[in-house]
Amino acid sequence: MPSTATSLFTARRVRAFAFGSVLAIAGAFALTAWAGPHGEHGRHAGFMMGGSPRHLERLLDSVDATEAQRSEVRRIAAAAAADLKVEREAGRALRERQLQLFTQPTVDAGAVESLRREMLVQHDRSSRRMTQAMVEASRVLTPEQRAQLAERMKARRDMMQRHHRERRDLDGHQG
Repeated sequence: MPSTATSLFTARRVRAFAFGSVLAIAGAFALTAWAGPHGEHGRHAGFMMGGSPRHLERLLDSVDATEAQRSEVRRIAAAAAADLKVEREAGRALRERQLQLFTQPTVDAGAVESLRREMLVQHDRSSRRMTQAMVEASRVLTPEQRAQLAERMKARRDMMQRHHRERRDLDGHQG
């Protein structure tokens, strides 16, 4: 019979895995909308975040999603994209105001702080919408599919980290 400590440890691992899986869904689907192929971060970020419809289809292929699942995930991604487009534009306007404040002859610290708070509120709205999309997508996919996606995204993240380390090391030796 397992001890209470073992049961708690196992329960925590299951919760951590579930949370990680749900978080992975956010990367695949919610961020798809935020960093879409024509968004502010361009094609490169959009592709890395699952921003193209083709990439979304490949992710769905990789977990053998049914046509019903595909349809629902596409709907979730499209709705999030529409909502996040508004947030992306709001963020762009806030960053423009930030540049205007910074280039004044005298920088008004109070105005900068006020703008910083507005930026946090805007970021929170975007984050909340991405999280909503993540949760919606998690309800469409099976636990096994979410685990497969999480593993795929972890492998991609690890590959990107290796690439960045190699690039950094290379750049360090050149200069």
